Amino acid sequence: MTSADSTPVRVGVFGLLGSGNLGNDGSLQAVLGYLRADHPDAVVDALCGGPEAVTARFGIPATRLHWNRAEYRTASRAGAIASKGLGKFVDIFRTAAWVRKHDVVIVPGMGVLEATLPLRPWGFPYSLFLLCASGRLMRTRVALVSVGAAEIRNRPTRALVRWSGRLAAYRSYRDAQSRDAMRAMGVDTARDEVYPDLAFSLPAPRTSTPSGPPGTVCVGVMDFHGGNDDRARADEIYRRYLDGTIRFVRTLVEEGRPVRLLTGDTCDATVVAAILDAVDSPLVTAAEPASLADLMDEMAAADTVVAVRYHNLICALKTGTPVLALSYAAKSDALMDRMGLGAYCHPAREVDADRLLEQFRTLEKRSAELRQTLTERNLAAARQLEDQFSSLTAAVFPATGHTQAHARQESP
Repeated sequence: MTSADSTPVRVGVFGLLGSGNLGNDGSLQAVLGYLRADHPDAVVDALCGGPEAVTARFGIPATRLHWNRAEYRTASRAGAIASKGLGKFVDIFRTAAWVRKHDVVIVPGMGVLEATLPLRPWGFPYSLFLLCASGRLMRTRVALVSVGAAEIRNRPTRALVRWSGRLAAYRSYRDAQSRDAMRAMGVDTARDEVYPDLAFSLPAPRTSTPSGPPGTVCVGVMDFHGGNDDRARADEIYRRYLDGTIRFVRTLVEEGRPVRLLTGDTCDATVVAAILDAVDSPLVTAAEPASLADLMDEMAAADTVVAVRYHNLICALKTGTPVLALSYAAKSDALMDRMGLGAYCHPAREVDADRLLEQFRTLEKRSAELRQTLTERNLAAARQLEDQFSSLTAAVFPATGHTQAHARQESP
């Protein structure tokens, strides 16, 4: 917020945004909603992975995160390797110059402090470190808001994540395990709070309790090959996950259940294609969601959801639709437990179709009870996120913004 004679607060948002991951973009949408409500005069722009997509969808200026446009392509030739090395050097100055233009930089949610999926230290961990170090040098407050973290074994990645956390002006986490992981990696978390994932602040579509015969089951898929510690058996993990999911879908179809396949990232399309090829039935269809809102619309219309990606789970939970998690990390287990569905998790690395079907049938039997539980937990999550945004304003925004935001909240 600004007064009539003050300069607008300059806010940057940072991350792998606009790159095809719906969860990341949903976190950005949540933060932009907060800024427009509590700091409507703020001047906002982004440093992100997909600047064109962010500008087109959210209407804010955006700058490419990396100087090297081939940053996420495998470099094998000498020229490509040299270009990547040069890019890392150039990004030091690009990041610092961008940070210097802002009063506050927000990293909106996402698992930016974890390596539960394959990750190299010189990729995003390096970029995040440059951001936080630049913030400290330029006296720009960097806020890591409702982020995910996990203890990391790889020493270079662990060091970059630890220093990013230490250098940030504000940290909050989306679950207690994330805070514990940062403490275990040497970050003082005594003043850090835990709040729900930012996506729980997004609007959800209206839902109705299913009636009549069993209806559609949404199956959220993922191009899943394990995490950083699973590289040696990545193909085996993928094949077991895919085969188990195909068996699950085929059984539902044999029982006459419509199945709707959903993605959470552009890379998941290959999994959808494999399932459609293996289960040739008009009962199996696929959606092409472009946002978390699209995902929620699909899930609100379903009887039940089975999903892998973290933000697919959140979309189901947010709509109050009973969901079974194919869990690939502790964050999924923690989320399900927090929302009252802790008993309905199945390991994504070791999919057992028979056991999965057994859990699914138990979930459906308790559907009405679980929907009521989710209604109550969603209300609590919304209240906690209101507290989160008030805390963020107080911690990192200039005093004028803090005063006016609280004045607005306290007015009748």
